[in-house]
Amino acid sequence: MQKRPINPQTWLGGFHMNQAIEVSGGDRTLYISGQTSNDAEGNALHAGDIVAQTRQAWDNIIEVLDEAGMTADNIVRMSIYTTDVDAFMTHAEQIVPVWAGAGCKPVSTLLGVEKLFHPDIMVELEVTAVG
Repeated sequence: MQKRPINPQTWLGGFHMNQAIEVSGGDRTLYISGQTSNDAEGNALHAGDIVAQTRQAWDNIIEVLDEAGMTADNIVRMSIYTTDVDAFMTHAEQIVPVWAGAGCKPVSTLLGVEKLFHPDIMVELEVTAVG
């Protein structure tokens, strides 16, 4: 698989994201449903801590990727849903390294939502990976 970042504007670089990614040569596409800060039994973790919740949601994504024989490098798209955009942006310097440290620079959308599946959950990550 080959990925070609397309960034006519440069401001997203600080968020470790691309405006577009052209993918060629990939033969598998994996759509990962929204992952949140929960354990294997579905219990919500890290109430009130958006940074820890994002890390846990990311760890859950990595677990799914591993099961599919992929890595974070295969991620081409990420949607971030949060009940608190202000908190997410305030802590962006702690949050972005969660995926940037894994070499992941997807196209991305950040969406503010009223609520997620559990009242303690503040963030949900949904990704598409190509391999």
